[in-house]
Amino acid sequence: MAVEEGARTSSSGSRGVGESVSAAPGEMAAAVVRVRDAVKRHSNRFEHAIPLIASENLLSPYAKELMISDFHSRYAEGLPGERYYEGNEQVDEVEEVCLALAKRLFRCSFADVRPTSGTVANMAVLKALTEPGDLVGTSRLADGAHISSASFGAFGLRGVKPVYYAWDAERMTIDVGRTREILRAVRPKVCLFGLSLFLFPMPIEELRPTLDEIGARGWYDAAHVLGLIGGGEFQDPLHEGCTVMSASTHKTLPGPQHGVVLASTEDTEVVRRLQGGAFPGVTSNHHLHAMAALAVSLAEHIEFGRDYARQTVANARALAQALHDRGFDVLAPNLGFTRSHTIAVRVEKEGGGEAVAKRLADVGIISNKNLLPGDKSPKHPGGLRLGTPEVTRVGMREKEMERIAELFDGLLHRGTPAPDVARGAADLKRDFTTLQYCFAAGEAAYRYYDLVGRDPT
Repeated sequence: MAVEEGARTSSSGSRGVGESVSAAPGEMAAAVVRVRDAVKRHSNRFEHAIPLIASENLLSPYAKELMISDFHSRYAEGLPGERYYEGNEQVDEVEEVCLALAKRLFRCSFADVRPTSGTVANMAVLKALTEPGDLVGTSRLADGAHISSASFGAFGLRGVKPVYYAWDAERMTIDVGRTREILRAVRPKVCLFGLSLFLFPMPIEELRPTLDEIGARGWYDAAHVLGLIGGGEFQDPLHEGCTVMSASTHKTLPGPQHGVVLASTEDTEVVRRLQGGAFPGVTSNHHLHAMAALAVSLAEHIEFGRDYARQTVANARALAQALHDRGFDVLAPNLGFTRSHTIAVRVEKEGGGEAVAKRLADVGIISNKNLLPGDKSPKHPGGLRLGTPEVTRVGMREKEMERIAELFDGLLHRGTPAPDVARGAADLKRDFTTLQYCFAAGEAAYRYYDLVGRDPT
């Protein structure tokens, strides 16, 4: 009791255990109003902005509908037909559809749609295929790898040790010859392919004989390029030598923020371990509303994904060329800049990645600073990462990429006043605010759905 009294009368003013919460009249309603208002302003901001974040996209109306369904409120631990909760008959039906669509789209024998994000999917694979202390091949963060493969990310959480591939900075991909030597010398248990700055396919087929020689499994993190793979515009890792592929589902695959693990294997022990890695390994309930939305997104990608993926890549290459023509240092010009949705631009002469990203955001062009090969500080990198998934989703094509490059050039090279650039960005976006490449195409892309119609009182 003395401890509780001490807590209640501490100089910090913190509440004691069990002490009632009180609020001034209208205070909590005002908090709700503030949050709603901020989200509405955010939606309005992006409706008028040019979004060039490589890891973001927009849900279709049918998928968004399911995100606010009763599935949001329910639990379904386990597999369809083997749940730990009752009342899951419809959940089982939806999950079976989702699994079938995932296997159809990616031509694989195994899918698990229970991971709740791409990083959680990576953790599930690590749980399934590795033990603490194992060596796992990967790329360095400065070469474009995702933070989940770092010692302070999922690798560190699982206790595995990274073995870094040699990197070809000119070609923005793995140096195959030197990496073969590293793999033969160190012999990692698993080799991870995939990047967060993902310009070109990984040399899986070239390295597959070495993986077979040392007995390492190939694993592909397709978070950024999942929709391009499904649309036939990128490499096909599960048919090039990787056992398993993990991904998030909201980047080039325009679905909900969720995760997936896919595999092509007849090894029942690997299947068992992958399923156990997902549950109970790293998930409990698996966000059923997002799983249902993913099923819709997979169906839409089977229907529309080839056209969408093709245009996404065409837009990225067009934007890269247009920026290059205006004097920007776009990486890998001799290779056509990119074969994905992403381009990398070194902007040290324009002020560095941090400062340039902020200047662009201030005029309504949303991008992100990014480490490039040779950079030392993730907070103050020399590069920008630009992506075309969202601008493609709302219908932009190559000629709009030229206009975007003009805005970059005006702001960063020619001294066009920021208000004029902001007006130019808003004028360009005005005709591109509806969703394309989905069922119910033409619906508003940035609509805030006001379910109640009034603020709380």
